[in-house]
Amino acid sequence: MSKRVSLRGTRAFRSLGQVIAALVLVVLLSAACVQPPWFATWYAAPQNYNLLFPGTTVPPLTISNQSVRQIVHTSHGGSLIRVKLSNFFGTTPVTFDEARIARSTGNGGVDLATDHRLRFGGARTVTLAPGEERWSDAVNLQVPTQSDLAISLYVPLNTPIVTTHTIGMQTNYLSPGNQVGAATMGSATTKNTYFWLSEVDVSTASAWGSATDLAAHPFKVVVTFGDSITDGYGSTLNANRRWSNDLDNRVQAADDLGHVSVVNAAIAGNRWIYDGVGPAALTRFSHDVVGVSGATHVMILLGINDIIIGGVYPPQDVSADQIIAAMQATIAQAKANKVKIYLATLTPYNGSSPYDAIGEMKREAINAFVRSANGADGVLDFDQVVRDPSNPTSLLPAYDSGDHLHPNDVGYQAMADSIDLGLLDD
Repeated sequence: MSKRVSLRGTRAFRSLGQVIAALVLVVLLSAACVQPPWFATWYAAPQNYNLLFPGTTVPPLTISNQSVRQIVHTSHGGSLIRVKLSNFFGTTPVTFDEARIARSTGNGGVDLATDHRLRFGGARTVTLAPGEERWSDAVNLQVPTQSDLAISLYVPLNTPIVTTHTIGMQTNYLSPGNQVGAATMGSATTKNTYFWLSEVDVSTASAWGSATDLAAHPFKVVVTFGDSITDGYGSTLNANRRWSNDLDNRVQAADDLGHVSVVNAAIAGNRWIYDGVGPAALTRFSHDVVGVSGATHVMILLGINDIIIGGVYPPQDVSADQIIAAMQATIAQAKANKVKIYLATLTPYNGSSPYDAIGEMKREAINAFVRSANGADGVLDFDQVVRDPSNPTSLLPAYDSGDHLHPNDVGYQAMADSIDLGLLDD
């Protein structure tokens, strides 16, 4: 064998070795990047589209050969990002032939310079079995604090939509065919609901394999947990004016809290005791609070639907003591998982059609418990903040969205402003 042939073979072997080594390095670094510290920057609690209040039904909803582009408003930013897709309530598989993420430019448009394909275990296509949730691989994308991202999914097959978040308070876009890579999707219709999208996490670790220093990363995640008043019903569409957003504005403006993210795990219509619009809070707490990446604090405003629905549907009537027992059990859950828990008083609802004296007695008994030494880490007295001093069973007119139950933007701002940010110092 000539020296030239031998040298050529040696170089080829060395090149092959370098390729293999590079691939191994990529795998190792990629594995490092999908490990903590991840923390949630956006959340939408999944619910079953087909289940609402007792005695109500909805028409079936399906998607076929369509793209859906969904807009999420982040809390704290980061340099790496991952997305959770959910078929939590589905009874059939759902296939996403392609998924992408990019910075939103508004009105359904995206900045193509920031566009990235989402992969799942390295594959561009992912099929979720019934009940399955799946994280995307990490994407190297600079995500500013309080920015808008667009997550686009292409569903090629005729698929029933079951896992949703119905009251999104955000315009999302549905278009024919695979348009996930388009700057603006054509022939789009709009929905204010989230489909199959549950959580967006970020990390402030430098991209691709840098050392993890927890002290340099956001480590506080505040989960707001409740019903439509926390979900933002009655606030301005697309304006991010839920009380959780207003709280996040205060948190991000503070310079002495360290790194904090505020996410919303409310479901409009949710209750403590009975399933219906979303699983009962006692059931879903482990998924929608403890299961949220990096959760350290939870603020809970919940119980008015237990009172209202029980009043109009006697088979699901509950007492104040039952609701209080549910709160006590949740306090124990939070403590067991080292999550600091803050309970809020139930806000007034006199003037709304479900209001009655029995329900008001229950609300006042629950609020007395919340204000007591109940074992929680603190109290958010939203009732005192938004009630009319001259008629304490009613919302202050300036805070009323018009239905006498849900606050408006000004009312939600007042609720957020009443929260002592010192609660997050711990």
